[in-house]
Amino acid sequence: MTTFRSLFRREQPVIPLRGVHLDLKGLPPTANRLVELLRLFAAARYNVVLVEWEDSFPWTVDQRFRSPTAYTPDDIRRFTETARALGLELIPLVQCLGHMETPLSVPGYEHLRELPEQAASLNPLHPGARALVQRMVDDVLPLMPGTRRFHLGGDESWTFGQNPQTADYVQKHGKGALYLAHVEPILDALNARGIRPILWHDMMVDWDSPALKSLAAKSDLMAWGYIGHPDTTAHHFRTEYLQRFRAHGLTLWGATAYKGCEADTVERHTADRPDLPQRQENALAWTAIARRLGLTGVVATAWSRWSVDTLQCVPIDAALDAMILVGVILHDGRPPAGGVAACVEALAELGEKTRFEACRAAMDRLTDVRRRGWQMVQFARQQLVLARMDPRRLSAREKTMGLKVVPQLGAIVEESAAVAAEVRRSLAGLVAPVWVEEYLATRLTPLREEFQQLHAAI
Repeated sequence: MTTFRSLFRREQPVIPLRGVHLDLKGLPPTANRLVELLRLFAAARYNVVLVEWEDSFPWTVDQRFRSPTAYTPDDIRRFTETARALGLELIPLVQCLGHMETPLSVPGYEHLRELPEQAASLNPLHPGARALVQRMVDDVLPLMPGTRRFHLGGDESWTFGQNPQTADYVQKHGKGALYLAHVEPILDALNARGIRPILWHDMMVDWDSPALKSLAAKSDLMAWGYIGHPDTTAHHFRTEYLQRFRAHGLTLWGATAYKGCEADTVERHTADRPDLPQRQENALAWTAIARRLGLTGVVATAWSRWSVDTLQCVPIDAALDAMILVGVILHDGRPPAGGVAACVEALAELGEKTRFEACRAAMDRLTDVRRRGWQMVQFARQQLVLARMDPRRLSAREKTMGLKVVPQLGAIVEESAAVAAEVRRSLAGLVAPVWVEEYLATRLTPLREEFQQLHAAI
């Protein structure tokens, strides 16, 4: 029998701090499942958990920030105590600049936006912006005593410097100066409490040297990139950027992913399962970089939505094989001898294998029915355009000829109802029904609507 212990071939890890991410803004686990997952993380030899609470936190700064299934303070305390007992360091994450839709979509906070029509980014020069972030940080810390590191996000602020006021500031002082004007007092407040801040790195790749040196004294950077290798990529996480950060004295972490970043698949941000070969390749790349550049640690991120306002993707319980695979790579520097199959077998030790396999099968069926359905829709729509453009192509719109796929689409829609029931069963007790129903509706309702329109057209 494959056990978790038998997956690992090294006694000492190649990377000292190995983190796993909980992104709780989509498909958040039930309170009980949230605690159970910690046991799985520890078994996979992670020793850090990066917790991105978002609307699942019981906010008191403004209760409207809470989702309908937000955890209670007692839930958070139980989670924190269990993590401590398992030897897992918890790093909370509260956004400080971009990805701020949770507060900025709430009425009364519009004035804090960088651009009035976009709720994603704070205006870093607005007097209330920093105060809001600080209040949210202060909300989290009492429920997570013993916090030693705090992640402030800070990535992908797409409108950064586009407000007339901030644009003028950037022109006079530079992007780094604008960023620091907003975040530096928050960094100082955390450091004064003995808590080391961490920020995502992508906004800093074109900073000038003085700004980078100022940041190095006050915060770590976590460099993220989920597809490919820093040595060969042309994107924001290429090795030359990381080397420049190191040259300016910055303490660096890396971030791979075990789910939620399937950009090269047909479904992209709506994927149901991780791309396992891609996850393995990227984790191996970050492991090599971590050893070469002496990174403090590497975190396996696990996105449940690409951003607050996009669809939910890849349930945690449909990706446990990938989570374990990446955990082994970060510890050993190589995959387990038995590959992904061994990771699945190890789940039996904790009584998790049967449930995982049911969830994986349900998600694979969901992906399959979606792909087949949309192929039918595409073909039928193309046939309708052909019939409209050339009246001679009469058979193009006949349901026994050109549009014979419409009844087939109807059969797929009927099949999707059975698949949805299978998904519900597989996630019962793991994710609240409200999130499962949203997950299914966003994937299957569009197919049903297309079938109804096409059926009416013939």
